[in-house]
Amino acid sequence: MRRITLWLFSTVAALVLLVSYRTSTNGAAAATPVAEAPLTTATEPPVASPAPSAAPPSAAPSSAARTYTGSVAQTRWGPVQVTITVSGGRITEVAVPVYPNGNHRDQEINAYALPVLRQETLAAQGAAIDTVSGATVTSDGYVESLQAALDAAHL
Repeated sequence: MRRITLWLFSTVAALVLLVSYRTSTNGAAAATPVAEAPLTTATEPPVASPAPSAAPPSAAPSSAARTYTGSVAQTRWGPVQVTITVSGGRITEVAVPVYPNGNHRDQEINAYALPVLRQETLAAQGAAIDTVSGATVTSDGYVESLQAALDAAHL
C-alpha cells in the first residue's frame, strides 16, 4: 500500500511540474521596438515617407535622404519590420523598429542577428542577402519587410 501511494504521489507531482513548465516560445508574439528607431506599431500600414517625386528618366537621382518603411512581416516568433534610408539611389541606413523580443532567447538571437542582417543589406544594397544561422525565421521576416521597403523606394 505504501509503494502504491508513493508511486501515485510521485506521478502526480511529475505531471504537475511537466504541465507548468514554460518553454522559450511562450512570449513569441511579443515584439519590442528598437530604441534607436522611431516607434511604430504592427497595426500601421506600410508607409513610404516622404514619397519620392516622379522625375524624368534623364534626371539624376535626388541626393536628399528619404526613409521607407517596409510592411510588417508576421513570423512564428513575432512581427519583423525594416526601415531603410535612401540617399542618391543607395541604401545609407537600415533600422529594425519592430522585431521579436518576447524572452531572453529572442533577445540573445536578435542582438546577434540584426546587426549582421543590417551590414549584409548595406553591403548588398538590396534584399539578396544570406540568412543568419540560428535566426532563420527572423531573417526571413527581415528579408520580406526589406523587400517591401525596397519596392516602396523603387530600388
